[in-house]
Amino acid sequence: MSWGTELWDQFENLDKHTQWGIDFLERYAKFVKERLDIEQNYAKQLRNLVKKYCPKRAKDEEPRFTSCLSFNSVLNELNDYAGQREVVAEEMAHKVYGELMRYSQDLKAERKHEGRKAQQHLDHCWKQMDNSKRKFERECREAEKSQITYDRLDNDINATKSEVEKAKAQFYLRNHMADESKNEYAAQLQNFNAEQWKHFNNAIPHIFKNLQDMDERRTVKLGETYRSFAEAERRVIPIISKCLEGMVSAAKAVDMRKDSIIVVESFKSGFEPPGDFPFEDFSQNLSRAGSDGTISNTPKGDREGAPGPRPDPKHPMSRTKNKLWLFGKKPKVRGEKGAPSLEDFSHLPPEQRRKRLQLRIDELSKELQKEMDQRDALNKMKDVYEKNPQMGDPSSLQPKISETICNMEKLRSEIHKNEEQQCILTCKHKVYSCCLFPISPEGSYTDDTSQEHHTPHKRPSPPQPGQPNPDPHEFDDEFDDDDPLPVIGHCKALYSFDGQNEGTLVMAEDEVLYIIEEDKGDGWTRARKQSGEEGYVPTSYVEITMEKNCKGAVTYI
Repeated sequence: MSWGTELWDQFENLDKHTQWGIDFLERYAKFVKERLDIEQNYAKQLRNLVKKYCPKRAKDEEPRFTSCLSFNSVLNELNDYAGQREVVAEEMAHKVYGELMRYSQDLKAERKHEGRKAQQHLDHCWKQMDNSKRKFERECREAEKSQITYDRLDNDINATKSEVEKAKAQFYLRNHMADESKNEYAAQLQNFNAEQWKHFNNAIPHIFKNLQDMDERRTVKLGETYRSFAEAERRVIPIISKCLEGMVSAAKAVDMRKDSIIVVESFKSGFEPPGDFPFEDFSQNLSRAGSDGTISNTPKGDREGAPGPRPDPKHPMSRTKNKLWLFGKKPKVRGEKGAPSLEDFSHLPPEQRRKRLQLRIDELSKELQKEMDQRDALNKMKDVYEKNPQMGDPSSLQPKISETICNMEKLRSEIHKNEEQQCILTCKHKVYSCCLFPISPEGSYTDDTSQEHHTPHKRPSPPQPGQPNPDPHEFDDEFDDDDPLPVIGHCKALYSFDGQNEGTLVMAEDEVLYIIEEDKGDGWTRARKQSGEEGYVPTSYVEITMEKNCKGAVTYI
């Protein structure tokens, strides 16, 4: 069914219909634009949400719990999901919205067809024909009037000859003009009929056919864009499904047992639970000081003043007084009221104490940096006042500068004291600073394990029995190292070792040694010869056999 034959007289209606089609296409394009804006905003909000909840700490400080790792995986999958929403928006922008806008412009240009011009041309031909017709009609009436005037004068006996001749000439002139108008009208009528036949039999069918093709192509284009609109969403469904599967896998990866093990490994002190408290007999001295009539179960030889057995300083029972607490003796009583001071964290296990000391050192360093910045600012202000006295008095800043310098000295002293405690604690538990915690030139140590050295000549030796401790009472409050470490295994030397560095042990090939402390990851094992000499030997130089069910092993932090 063709518009050219069926709707030959409906040009105005077809013109309105084609305009409505273009308006509908642009309306759908506007809908797609708002839809892709929603996708873009949704993706942007998802990315901001992921960024907000992503851990901002360094990787070394991130929790190692499976629940935390799974949550990070969920955030990563959600970030990928947001990326797919952006892909949907881009597909809609280029393949749907952009295509619709370009096609709309083409339709508007194509709709400026020849139909309006053809209709205007036919109207112009009709007007020319109508004008020539009116002119012919007017000339005929004038000719009739001139003929009536001529006949009246010709029959009038009183009319002069000149009047009759003049009327006759006017009559001939009007007849001639009427004939010319008649010929012109006939020509215009013939031309209009030809143009009208051409308009309704050639121009209009061709023009309306083009309009029909344009409208059908618009309909097809809308159907294609509807499909592209859906395809943009369907293409990302497999990837979105993988993102969701990744979230489910992350949920399945949460393991409560692993998290519990991590908590144990993070906070365990390494010490064994305290043993039973021994009984200490204080009645011996009381018995010797009592009278002869005092009832006592003490043997007679003891009552007569015989010297009682002196406690062996090396006997384990004699030193239990110093080991009543799990992590050493109670903190010393300091202050006016005798309240125990825990500023040195002596109530904590060694590893936790070391971490708390390092945290305090970091806090004090930040405060020191603030004081230094304040001092520099005050000095700059003082220089400005000295150069421009009208702005202020330089001497007014001196008390504040002095106070700041005093605070800096106090902070430096406090940092130095904490670093000394930390270094002492590190060396006390056989965690040597040159291997695990390198000491900086300023006296503080760092946790940077990249500076570890596993060579024997870089390892400081533990105190030797023959070398006096600079402060023999320095560690008496918390530890007692007089007990020899128990044997937890034995080893056989695969190679000879000269032990030239202090703290190392000389051994010969195939020599058998006792192991009293395992390798802590620094490449050294503490051993004891049969003669009682102790020291460190390279772990790679010996073949180690550990004792089973050894209860005397000591674990150091």
